[in-house]
Amino acid sequence: MSRAASAQDLRPNRLACILGLCRSFIREFFDQNPLSQLGIAIMRNGLVEKLTDLSGSPEAQVAKLDAGKLGSPAGDASLQNALDLSVSLLRSLPPYGHRELLVVFSALATCDPGNVLDSAKACKANNIRVSVVGVAAEVYVCRRITEETGGTYGVALNETHLEQLLLAHSSPPPATSAQAKAELVRMGFPQRSTEEASSAVFVGLEARLLSGNYTCPRCKARVPELPCECHICGLTLISSPHLARSYHHLFPVPPYHEDSKERAEEAAGVLIRQPAMRDEVPTSTGSYCFGCLREVSQPGAAGQLHLTLRCGRCKQVFCFECDAYVHEQLHNCPGCEFGGT
Repeated sequence: MSRAASAQDLRPNRLACILGLCRSFIREFFDQNPLSQLGIAIMRNGLVEKLTDLSGSPEAQVAKLDAGKLGSPAGDASLQNALDLSVSLLRSLPPYGHRELLVVFSALATCDPGNVLDSAKACKANNIRVSVVGVAAEVYVCRRITEETGGTYGVALNETHLEQLLLAHSSPPPATSAQAKAELVRMGFPQRSTEEASSAVFVGLEARLLSGNYTCPRCKARVPELPCECHICGLTLISSPHLARSYHHLFPVPPYHEDSKERAEEAAGVLIRQPAMRDEVPTSTGSYCFGCLREVSQPGAAGQLHLTLRCGRCKQVFCFECDAYVHEQLHNCPGCEFGGT
């Protein structure tokens, strides 16, 4: 929110465009990472202001991104102050989690009280990965910081490209060897009370009068939403769907390989021995996508219309669209689930 955010090269201006895309990013981030936490800070007038604390509530974060409440862009941006704030907030987090800072940077310079590269070294020492999405032109110090901390740096060409750059950070990055160690994390699965008005009680640290709250299984405190951390005993409280949605990042579907005559012949020999899949064995004229049942051509056939891919485990064939859907949305191979592989 430096003065550069008021430029109108994005419609209606940079700030309005960034705020709208950040709301979409926050919802997508928590959809992909329901057990994660996120906080927001803004750079303005050479300072950094913490807008929200780290929390697991997407709507509470989105509510703070109201242009009317944030005020107008002013002054310069300070990357060093932003890095120092991130170190103070993230250094105490457990070592098994990712520590990341994502900067949406509109300015062409940074106004800092000291050496910004010293703050970058502090981020690296605390395993904080810094990534930058630029809205103007490429800035050398941003490139240097991201390379120092193992992050990524991209500069948006337009509104659509800015959205792509932001949403690319919603999926978790690969874990390093230090983070790959097995850790047992104590979690609680609270029960939800009824929505009746007669069951309303004072809930949470703010003591709000609410119905339909959750009860911590350890200390019996009431919390308003999940996932969260119990404000009394500190236990992480989640629901089973949250745990299931985080599972596919640990065990992703292996990439499908482009089909070939050799792979098709090998698959035919495997599938013919499975009675449940006998109807799916390719014929000499063509075969069907296991996902959408669209007819696809055999690999290498004359006039092949569609790119076909094959799962290395279940040996089923998929069209390009189903391959993208399985790996980006479904996160489970239909052929492997059907065949029990």
